[in-house]
Amino acid sequence: MKTAIITATGEQFPIGKIVCLARNYAEHARELGNETPAAPVLFMKPSSSVIDDGEAVQIPAFSRECHYEVELAVLIGKRARNVAAAEAMECVAGYGVAIDMTLRDVQNQLKAKGLPWETAKGFDTSCPLSTFVPAATVPDPHALSLKLRVNGDVRQDGSSADMIHRVPQIIAHVSGIFTLEPGDVILTGTPAGVGRVESGDTMEAEIAGVGRLSIAVRQG
Repeated sequence: MKTAIITATGEQFPIGKIVCLARNYAEHARELGNETPAAPVLFMKPSSSVIDDGEAVQIPAFSRECHYEVELAVLIGKRARNVAAAEAMECVAGYGVAIDMTLRDVQNQLKAKGLPWETAKGFDTSCPLSTFVPAATVPDPHALSLKLRVNGDVRQDGSSADMIHRVPQIIAHVSGIFTLEPGDVILTGTPAGVGRVESGDTMEAEIAGVGRLSIAVRQG
């Protein structure tokens, strides 16, 4: 079982469901030719997709176009069902860094047929995830710098200030659909600059004041 750890306190949570937002940064939606949604677009990853800092993404043999997407991860610490946005931040235990790995060729094929994306988004090793910092140590989750480098070159350089749907509204929306439990994780979307990685590459993802990840890429 995968575990989310708040390093400052030693608190541990078995990771439950991972709820992800698509198209939550307008520039990212535009770079993929997607419309900016009025309501959050959700998909999910299984906890089995999680890998830790220092591990490697394994690109499945059935894909030739694997993309990175750096994201702010929100760790839920309190059961939440139909939570109002005004109370939603009380449910946040911590923040971390995630990379939403996406098999873009597979995703595009599935979207063209009107089929779900889980194969492209939830494969083993598709969710590199850092440890977490306590929520109280992040004064404003909407004022964070997100960066991702591939082999030392900056590919993504954005700010959580550009999120379309912010953390309280995200939690309120998600908790109206799925009951959120301690250990659930929400990935809040990615800024522009996503692109392809290949076997032998190294990704470094960082969110200032939150954490960082160093992840290798291998062909499975």
